[in-house]
Amino acid sequence: MIDVALLPDWLALVVALLLVLGAGLTLTGCIGLLRLGTFYQRMHAPTLGTTLGGFCIMLASLLYFIGGGAGLLLPELLITVFVTVTTPVTFLLLIKAARFRDSEQETSQGQDRTPAPD
Repeated sequence: MIDVALLPDWLALVVALLLVLGAGLTLTGCIGLLRLGTFYQRMHAPTLGTTLGGFCIMLASLLYFIGGGAGLLLPELLITVFVTVTTPVTFLLLIKAARFRDSEQETSQGQDRTPAPD
């Protein structure tokens, strides 16, 4: 376990600011998920919030452990890479699926409105 008193003051301040910034961005994304109206609008805010907020929190964690003398931790680097890469990819796949669903609904509604041939 790392003793917080061993961290330099400037590093503790940077870690605290990154944690607050990351938590604020993630909270903003969550509020956007609740407040926005359509599916496409709802997808935008949480994706940005989790990517940027999670990145700030993980960067704060990396700085904390490196500054405390534990060195560079491989699991934290892997988590940072996987979260940063998978969140936008998941976002794109969900948007493509929603667009496909919407186009299928428009096609089926268009077929119902055409008059039957005599």
